[in-house]
Amino acid sequence: MDYKKAGVDIEAGYKSVELMKEHVKKTMREEVLGGLGGFSGAFSMDKFKDMEHPTLVSGTDGVGTKLKLAFIMDKHDTVGIDCVAMCVNDIACAGGEPLFFLDYIACGKNVPEKIADIVKGVSEGCIQSSAALIGGETAEMPGFYPVDEYDLAGFAVGVVDQKDLITGADLAAGDVLVGMASSGVHSNGFSLVRKVFDMTKESMDTYYDELGKTLGEALIAPTKIYVKALRSVKEAGVKIKACSHITGGGFYENVPRMLKDGVHAVIEKDSYPIPPIFTLMAKTGNIEEKMMYNTYNMGIGMMVAVNPADVEKTMEAMKAAGETPYVVGRIEAGEKGVTLC
Repeated sequence: MDYKKAGVDIEAGYKSVELMKEHVKKTMREEVLGGLGGFSGAFSMDKFKDMEHPTLVSGTDGVGTKLKLAFIMDKHDTVGIDCVAMCVNDIACAGGEPLFFLDYIACGKNVPEKIADIVKGVSEGCIQSSAALIGGETAEMPGFYPVDEYDLAGFAVGVVDQKDLITGADLAAGDVLVGMASSGVHSNGFSLVRKVFDMTKESMDTYYDELGKTLGEALIAPTKIYVKALRSVKEAGVKIKACSHITGGGFYENVPRMLKDGVHAVIEKDSYPIPPIFTLMAKTGNIEEKMMYNTYNMGIGMMVAVNPADVEKTMEAMKAAGETPYVVGRIEAGEKGVTLC
């Protein structure tokens, strides 16, 4: 008996590392010390010592049951983007700049080419957010995961000068809410998605005129990463008063998280186009509108509150970063919470 006969292939692990190196290399920043393969990742903080009060911000998340879709479609090169996005968007939401990222892949069987595909997506997410992929772990766990399945999670660290933290403390009645378009479902609510649609290869390959693509293509579209757009707004001289990453829990859970006591968010549902995947989902699954807005981003992946005088400058900065912004609502005096009208 040996480890390989027990289900763990050490040689496959070595091959996975070799195959992923080319992707990891593309994410490197000058602050990274050392290379891939050490027991830990090292990152120099010298560049940030001139900040008045350098503050670390962090985020951790996974891809959730969206991975089931990747298994069915046998497409593994985009879920890594989702994993990075869920972490770095939260960091950017606090005003932070993502610095580095670590991933964790647990699988039933280590297929080096599949692992390399996953890491390719992770690397792409890191490139989009200017974060360095400085480490990770691939755990082969036979008997715990099916041989053709895996789980994927990540952890990111960023930095912000304490004075630039986005806290919502300065929110005032009259401030304007600007939202950036999502790419679709992103990486939340897939347990409900999997109840609405048949999770088969045939179903995922079905073309829908209203989507302009197959169902699988619409659902697996990777989560938007808003790091560069939020940085662009800051560099334009705009103070973002509050920010909300619209993830699991949709509008009703996430928008109040950006508010302080004494202010209320009002969002106009017809202020932006709702992506057709949400309309199809609601119709097919007979899902009530409130439940949709309480589960999904409904087409807005990130929302900021700014002074009315800064709205035009904010939207131009977002457009310059490649995003599509909309004025979606306003802040009013009142009980902390959100109204959709």
